Amino acid sequence: MSNAAAHHQVADIELFNVEEFRKALAGSNQPIPVLKQALKDVRARMDERFREGEDIRKLIYGRAWVMDMVLEAIWQRFDWPESKHIELIAVGGYGRGELHPCSDVDILILIDGIEAESYHDSISGFLTLLWDINLDIGSSVRTIGECYEEARNDITIATNLIESRPVVGSGDLHARMYDEVTSEGAWTDKEFFRAKINEQLDRHEKTNNTEYNLEPNLKNSPGGLRDLQTIGWVAKRHFGSTYIRDLVDDGFLTESELDTLNKGELYLWTVRYALHMVCNRHDDRLLFDHQRALAEIFGYQDSEGELAVEQFMGKYYRVAKAMSEFNHMLLQHFDEAILRTEDEQVFHPLNKRFQIHNNFIEVTYDKVFEHHPFALMEIFVLMATNPQIKGVRASTIRLIRNHRHLIDEEFRNDIRNTSLFMELLRCPDRVSTELKRMNKYGILGLYLPEFGKIVGQMQHDLFHIYTVDAHTLKVIQKTRQFRHRDYREQFPIAHRIVNQLPKIELLYIAALYHDIAKGRGGDHSELGAEDVTAFCERHHLGRWDTHLVAWLVRNHLLMSMTAQRKDISDPEVIHTFAKQVHDIVHLDYLYVLTLADINATNHTLWNNWRATLMRTLYTETKTALRRGLENPVQKEDLIEQVQHEAMMILSRQGLDEAEVLEFWATLGDDYFLRETGKSIAWHTRAILEHHNPDAPLVLIRQTSLRLHEGATEIFVYMKDQPNLFAASVATLDQLNLSIQDARIIVTDDQLTLNTYTVLTAENQPLSENPDYLNTIKQRLVEELDDPEDYPEIIHRRVPRQLKLFATPTRVTISTDPVSQETLLEVLTPDRPGLLARIGRIFVENHVSVRKAKITSIGERVEDFFFITDESNQPISDPELCQRLQSDICKQLDEHIQQQEA
Repeated sequence: MSNAAAHHQVADIELFNVEEFRKALAGSNQPIPVLKQALKDVRARMDERFREGEDIRKLIYGRAWVMDMVLEAIWQRFDWPESKHIELIAVGGYGRGELHPCSDVDILILIDGIEAESYHDSISGFLTLLWDINLDIGSSVRTIGECYEEARNDITIATNLIESRPVVGSGDLHARMYDEVTSEGAWTDKEFFRAKINEQLDRHEKTNNTEYNLEPNLKNSPGGLRDLQTIGWVAKRHFGSTYIRDLVDDGFLTESELDTLNKGELYLWTVRYALHMVCNRHDDRLLFDHQRALAEIFGYQDSEGELAVEQFMGKYYRVAKAMSEFNHMLLQHFDEAILRTEDEQVFHPLNKRFQIHNNFIEVTYDKVFEHHPFALMEIFVLMATNPQIKGVRASTIRLIRNHRHLIDEEFRNDIRNTSLFMELLRCPDRVSTELKRMNKYGILGLYLPEFGKIVGQMQHDLFHIYTVDAHTLKVIQKTRQFRHRDYREQFPIAHRIVNQLPKIELLYIAALYHDIAKGRGGDHSELGAEDVTAFCERHHLGRWDTHLVAWLVRNHLLMSMTAQRKDISDPEVIHTFAKQVHDIVHLDYLYVLTLADINATNHTLWNNWRATLMRTLYTETKTALRRGLENPVQKEDLIEQVQHEAMMILSRQGLDEAEVLEFWATLGDDYFLRETGKSIAWHTRAILEHHNPDAPLVLIRQTSLRLHEGATEIFVYMKDQPNLFAASVATLDQLNLSIQDARIIVTDDQLTLNTYTVLTAENQPLSENPDYLNTIKQRLVEELDDPEDYPEIIHRRVPRQLKLFATPTRVTISTDPVSQETLLEVLTPDRPGLLARIGRIFVENHVSVRKAKITSIGERVEDFFFITDESNQPISDPELCQRLQSDICKQLDEHIQQQEA
C-alpha cells in the first residue's frame, strides 16, 4: 500500500476483498476476464457508495488502494529476476494516492544496476495486460539517471516524479531517484517555483484567466484542482511538506484557512467524481451536456428566478473563487519566502497605516484594520494612485480576509468609506484592476451587498459567457480600455466620448449596477435603477447625477435593442429613440455603456456589422438631437435627397433620366428610405440593363460603410413569387451564409427587389474572391430560376451546445400602429436552416414577407417579419394568426427535438 494511501485508507473488504481477488486470479488461466470483472464490480460499489453519500476521501484514496492491489497482483504473474533492481512506482495523482473513477493510472517502472533488456519480455507482458483490461495507463520505463535528466529538462516530469511512491519493491530505488530529482542540480528552489508559476499562468491563459468560464475545467481553470496541487508541489519541494496541513506548522496557513481549503478540495473532488460517473470517461470539463445531470445528482431543483443548474454552477463558482483566493495568497507567501528572502528590504512609508515593502503594499502594524476599519477601503485607493505597487503582501492579504467582517451597515454609511470609494472611481488609472481585487478579496460584495448577491451567479445560456459579477467588472474594464489610443481605431466614437465625459465615474457606477438585480425576478433594469439611486444618495451624489445614472441603468438595453430590432433607416425610429434619450449627454453615456456591455458579454458578438449598426444609430440620433426634437426629418425630404444622389451617379454613367424616373415610380417610399443613393444607383442601372425579365438578376458586393460595414449585400431582382423568400433563404443557408438583415420590396407591377445582408456561418465577412462570389451568384440564379424546383429545406446537424438551450419558441403577432402592417416576431433557439423553415411555413399559409429584421444574439434569434395576406393586406383573420403562431412554434420545436434524437 502506498504511504499516502495508507495514511487515509485501511483495507476495505466490503469494497474490495483482496484475498478472494487473488484466489480468483490464481485459479484462472484467463486473467483478463477476472481482472475486468473485479474492476467493474469495484467501480459499481464505489458509485453506489457515492450516491449514498460516502466520504469522498474514502472513495478517492480507496480507488488508489484498489489499484495498488490489482497492479501488485498482475506484477507478480511475471518473472522479475534480481527484483531488487526494479520497482513499480506510482506517479502523478496516482502517486499522491488519489484516483478518480476515470483518471489515468500513471506508473513508472524504475530500473537500476541491470540491463533493461533483461526485463523486456516481462515489462512488455505486464503493460500489455494492463491495456487488455482497458486501464488508462500512462507508463514510462527509466533508470534513475534517465529520471534525473528528464526531470531536469521538463518541469511536468519533475513534478510527476516528486508526486511518487513505490507500489511494488522495497522502495530503495525510489528513495534514491527522489533524492536525485529533487536535488539542486535538477531544479533549484527558485527555478522550480518560477517554473510552476509560469506553468500556472499559461494554464490560466488557456481558460480565459477567470474562474467563471461558461464550461469551466475542474482541473485547469483558476480555482481548480491544479491550483491547489500547485500549492502542494511548491510546499513539498521547498519546505519538505508531506501534506497541506504542514503549512499550518510552517506559519503559512491558519487552522480555519486549512479547514476552508480542505472543504474546497473535497467539494471539487466530489464534483469531479460525479462528472466521471456521468460521462463515463476521463473528462474534467463541466460541459453543458453534464451540468444539468450533475445538478440533479446533487439534489438541486428549479426555483422561481433560478434554475437548478444555475444554483449548482453558482456553488461551483463560489468555491472556485475561494480556492483561487487561497492560491493567490499562498503563492504570494511563497514568493516572499523563496524568491525574495535575499533581496534588500526596501520600505517606503505611505502614511501611518501603510507602507510599500519591496514594491508590495503592507500594513505598518497588525492591528491597522482593527483600529481603523476604513483602511479596508483605503488600501485599494492607495494601490490605484501608486503605480509602483505591484500587489499586496501575503500577511496583509490575510489581515484583509480576517477583518472583512467589520464591513457592516455602519461601515457602509461612514462618510470616510463612501468618500474613499468615490475617490477610487475617480482615479485616472487602475480603477477596474482595484475593483477586481476588491472582489477577489471579498470586500466589494460586503461593501455593496447587492453586488454580493450576484457573485458567482451564473446565467445559463450561450449569450452570457461569464457570471454576473465577472461580466459587470468586465464592462467597467471595457469602458476603461476605450480611453486608450490602442482602442481608438476599433472604437473611434467611444474613444472620443470617454475622454470628454464630464464625470466618468457616473459611467462606472452605471456599469456596476446595470445587471445588479439579475436573478431576483421582475425587471432587473427597474430594480437596478432603485438600487443605484440608493447608492447615489448614500455616496452624496447630486440630484442630476443620480437621475442620469438611474436612467442609464433603467435603459441600458434600449440602444442595443433599438439597433438590432428596429429599422434604423426609418426617420421615425430615429426620432422616437432621440425623444427617449433626451439629449446628447444621455446619448454619449448610453452609447459607451452599450458598447462595453456587448463586448463584455461575449467577445464573439462584436463584429463590424454590429459596430456599424450602433454607430449609425448614434450619429443619426445625434443629428436629430442637434436639429431639435420639434423639427424631425421629413420622409419626403430624405427621399428627395437620396433620389438626387442616385440620379447624379446614374447621369454620370449615361442613363436616361426619364427612363430612371419611370422605373422609380413603381417603387414605394420604403425602398428609398432604406437604401443609400449609391445602392439605388447600383440597383437601378443593373435592372435597366437586365433584358430578361423571366430570369433572376443577382448582384453581390460588400456593403457601404454607412449601413452594414463588414457584411456582404446580395441583391435579388425578379418577378414576385409567393415562396420566393423561403427559396432564397434556403439557398443562402445551403451556402453556409448567415443572414443578418433582409430588405424586401415589392413594386406596383409585382416585381421584387430583395436585399440580404450576410456574413459567414462564423459571423465573419465573406471572402472577396471573385470565384467564390460568382459561385454564390450562380447558385442563386439556378435555384430561383424555376419556382417549381425550389429546394426543400435541408437538414444540418444542430451544434451540441445549441441543443442544450432549446427553450420553447415564442411567436407574437401585432399590427404596427404607424405603418398599419402586420408584425410577426419569432424568438427561438438558433440553428442552421431556421429562416428557410420559417419561410416555408409562410408559403404553406399563403403569407408574403414584405420586410424582415434578422437578429442573432448568442444562441437565440429574435426575428421580425412584416407580412401580408394573399391580397397584400395586413392580416386580420384571427384563425390565420392563430395557425401561424401554432405552426411556427410546433415545427421549430419539433426541429430541435428531431436533431436531439
